Amino acid sequence: MGATLEQFAGRVTITDGAWGTQLQARGLPSGACPDTWNLERPEAVEAVARDYLAAGSEVVLTNTFRANRFALEQWGLADRAAEIAEAGASLSRKAVGDAASVFASIGPTGKLLMMGQVRPDELYAAFAEQARALARGGADAILCETFTDLEEAKLALQAARENTDLPVVVSMTFDSGPDGTATMMGIHPADLARLAEQAGAAAVGANCGAGPEHLVKITALLRSATALPVWVKPNAGVPELRDGQTVFPLGPEEFARYVPALIEAGANFIGGCCGTTPDHIRAVVAAVK
Repeated sequence: MGATLEQFAGRVTITDGAWGTQLQARGLPSGACPDTWNLERPEAVEAVARDYLAAGSEVVLTNTFRANRFALEQWGLADRAAEIAEAGASLSRKAVGDAASVFASIGPTGKLLMMGQVRPDELYAAFAEQARALARGGADAILCETFTDLEEAKLALQAARENTDLPVVVSMTFDSGPDGTATMMGIHPADLARLAEQAGAAAVGANCGAGPEHLVKITALLRSATALPVWVKPNAGVPELRDGQTVFPLGPEEFARYVPALIEAGANFIGGCCGTTPDHIRAVVAAVK
């Protein structure tokens, strides 16, 4: 694939939906680490990837969002980060074969640089370890997603680019500030676009935090700030608490109604984040077609 995403140029590509809720539907207990199922329940992880492929996803992610040594510390699994990451990439690769591309997920560590909880070099090393393992597992590209701190996103992007030959997408969560167009750390889409271009990202994006209506606005802001491909994965609406349960209110058809607006705003990759399912992806496929 090289260091770019040229084969996706000039069209809209359908990505996948949420992973955590799909694993929970297969028995993952609340509060458990989804990434450990790469080792403990690999058949369930493969099934999620296969379901998204069957729904029409052209890009399928990996169950590796927390597969860095800092995020895994709370489960006593820091020393198994590379093993878990490689297994996650391998499972998605096995599930989709050559029928879809595998973009391997790297999420935040949960540590705050500004509070001195961790040093930049320690974060870089953790992301580099994860990125190398994801490449060994057969990933076609790496997705640094759901970041809120620009410096942490930069370290993840640099570590992935400098320790693999894979193209890297960098995506942040914009749902804060007076108009909801900043991350919780005060970063705006133009800031991310600048970082992505300067640090050599292959695409830039927004995911999680809000539903598709809000991400239409974020997509337009990203598109106005960069010519890079734009990656968008909204939640299935803003979560609501119903009878003690967190519920995402947008069904597949209602979610997919925003697809034309996302495309018009400049989205090149469209999928779903929290609360979305293979049925949401089927509806997105139909809307794109």
